Amino acid sequence: MHGADDAASQGGLRRLAGRIGLSGRLLVLTVVFVLIAEVLIYVPSVATFRRSWLSDRVAAAQVAALVLDAAPQQRVSDDLARRLLMGVGARAIALKAGGARRLLNLTPMPPEVGETVDLREAGWIEGIAGAWRTLTHVNPLPLRVVGHGMDGVDFVELVLDPAPLRHAMIAFSGRILLASLAISGITAGLVFLVLQLSIVRPVRRLARNIANFAEDPEDLSRRISPSWRNDEIGAAETALARMETILSGELRQKRRLADLGLSVSKINHELRNLLTTAQLLVDRLEHVTDPGVQRVAPRLVATLGRAIRYCEGTLAYGRAAERPPERRLLPLRPILRDALDLAGLAPGAAVTIEDRTPEGVMVDADPDQLSRVLVNLVRNAVQALGLAGASDGPPLVAIEAERAGATVTILVADNGPGLPERARTHLFEAFQGSGRSGGTGLGLAIAAELVRLNGGTLSLDETRSGARFRIALPDRAA
Repeated sequence: MHGADDAASQGGLRRLAGRIGLSGRLLVLTVVFVLIAEVLIYVPSVATFRRSWLSDRVAAAQVAALVLDAAPQQRVSDDLARRLLMGVGARAIALKAGGARRLLNLTPMPPEVGETVDLREAGWIEGIAGAWRTLTHVNPLPLRVVGHGMDGVDFVELVLDPAPLRHAMIAFSGRILLASLAISGITAGLVFLVLQLSIVRPVRRLARNIANFAEDPEDLSRRISPSWRNDEIGAAETALARMETILSGELRQKRRLADLGLSVSKINHELRNLLTTAQLLVDRLEHVTDPGVQRVAPRLVATLGRAIRYCEGTLAYGRAAERPPERRLLPLRPILRDALDLAGLAPGAAVTIEDRTPEGVMVDADPDQLSRVLVNLVRNAVQALGLAGASDGPPLVAIEAERAGATVTILVADNGPGLPERARTHLFEAFQGSGRSGGTGLGLAIAAELVRLNGGTLSLDETRSGARFRIALPDRAA
């Protein structure tokens, strides 16, 4: 039951805090902090007031002592003594001068006093403690006060009724309280106004803009316009505007890619049917006895089969959802066969493709997916050499491979012009990393995805000339 009550009370506090809002909480905190500051000021102030009040009574007692000294035989009438004591507000006044002690009183001295205050030696801590006792404790016994004398007087001592002092301190505390409340109200109002204008309203503007932008992120007119401020709020507005601009552009691009993906899916369906028909026609070539046809037909059948499987794996959104790889340990050189036949893509440039991979290198990968990666890299290199030529020597594409432990590294290098800097930044991102005019930027993105599916990495090495791609394929863990 207690846990439920506590949870209910905490929930109520949270709802109350939510209704008050940020500006209301700032106002309450400002008032609380100002009141705390006023309390810290009030404590020494009331102690100072008590000391000043008692010092005034000691000074008045000195004047009364001077009258006593001026009287004949240092005696005054009862009426004059009464008026002197009433003017000071004391029951009795005593002073010591020249070793002689004089007393002015009308009634016998009280046998005991409630408290003795020696203004000659009292410090701040003792003064604050005495002020607290006077305010909180009603003492019927008189108060004895001792202060410094002047004009040859060693000290002045008087006995007072503590009630007037307590009443004066209470009145002083009331004035301090009213002043504190006024100061707190004015300060809190000013702070509230400043915070409302400089923080709360800008934060509300940010929140409204975020909610408005979330309704239609592709609408750039909903982007926030940064203000003239150069503080943290201004930095937040600028960052939000930049983020909204980037997000809006990304969402528009994603929508276009989604439309493109839908079109690709439709094209893929028709293309798969065409490829299936072509495969049926190629199957008849197996019965042709011509040696050239017999040599080309198996590769053509394998290529069409791979194209059909690729089309079957194509999804919407303008990219292929690749099937899980069927990895197995197999020789690398047979996988390179299709890549070596791509030299004819640039007949005018007479590009040479060299297979420098040693015999017996085994690679743990999906043969179809690795073949697509290598074909893509070699095709890009041949096309680059055909368009821009070689930087040194005849156009050449070299394929090298080596095994180091459980990792096979494959290098595809060319001596062409290399990749431009703008293409290197987003080299393996779809529609971003094309290095030639008319390219879509999909080839390297697909190649990188296929290598990742097989547990490896595809990267571009830093070279002085040409381009060299590095494929690292580790064996599967046992």
